[in-house]
Amino acid sequence: MTNKRSEKQANKRSHKVRVFLILALALLVTGGLFGWKVYIDVRNASDTVFKNIETENKRSKPIDVKVEDHPFSMLLLGTDSGDLGRTEKGRSDTVMLLTVNKRKEKMTILSIPRDTYTEIIGHGTKDKINHAYAFGGVQMSINTVQNLLNIPIDYYVEINMKGLQELADALGGVTITPPLTFIQDGHEFSKGEPTKMSGEKTLAYTRMRYEDPQGDYGRQARQRQVLDASIKKASSFSSILKYRELLNTLENNMKTNLTFENMVDIFNDYSSAAANIEQIQLSGTGEKMNDIYYEMVTDEEVNRVSNLLREQLELDNNDEENNSEVIESSIN
Repeated sequence: MTNKRSEKQANKRSHKVRVFLILALALLVTGGLFGWKVYIDVRNASDTVFKNIETENKRSKPIDVKVEDHPFSMLLLGTDSGDLGRTEKGRSDTVMLLTVNKRKEKMTILSIPRDTYTEIIGHGTKDKINHAYAFGGVQMSINTVQNLLNIPIDYYVEINMKGLQELADALGGVTITPPLTFIQDGHEFSKGEPTKMSGEKTLAYTRMRYEDPQGDYGRQARQRQVLDASIKKASSFSSILKYRELLNTLENNMKTNLTFENMVDIFNDYSSAAANIEQIQLSGTGEKMNDIYYEMVTDEEVNRVSNLLREQLELDNNDEENNSEVIESSIN
């Protein structure tokens, strides 16, 4: 009798073990298929948004983030197409530069005023820096910023205004603490009050400048706030689960010279730098020439910012080739 009871108990345990193993195997297979599906979707999306360009070479040799953990720079261009029904090429309404240094575990976000008066490389004129995009697209924008700041630009990301709005929605909104109280496009913002913002509200938050005591500099500071919050939110687990929506947004509204391998390497090896973000502003004074407003930035201010960026990129005088050789801008 005792032997039969023990046999039954053993059979029950064996059955439970088999059920557990089957469930574990099913979860493993399902998880593997899901992971493979994510991998394929991400690769396909990265191929869709990838756009290689040719720029002036400002490095003695290309960097390899996978092998060297080398500091790198990235130009972010927010264009004014895709907003309010616009379909034309437009201008780079937002010009930001990121530098990422893994060894220092630090990232910088530089705002460049869109009205900055500078030489437009490849156009033979001096004009507002955001006109470089209108004249010659991303290529001319990169060459112009490189020339202004005396640094190499390794990568770029171009995203239109509609994409910025949809990206915030895809992230489930971002939480921002406004530095002042104002109303823009029907949306209310209260100073010092953390506010979770949808894409539409985020776009309104970054557009307002006339009511800001700091004018366009205040707007640029708010843009850096949104970028900071978006970077941190995008790396969260909850955002990974929404990868489909994120990918759809990127496919329709973004172009970059980051390859799929670049994205994986940067996400895996450089994400720690996102925990320490320094915000920098290139500053000037407003002047009118021929009834057109420009932001005039002194050589001293340009040198100040250039030195900060070159330090972050660990550059010295031997790292930069002072030539105009044209090369492919994608980095292996």
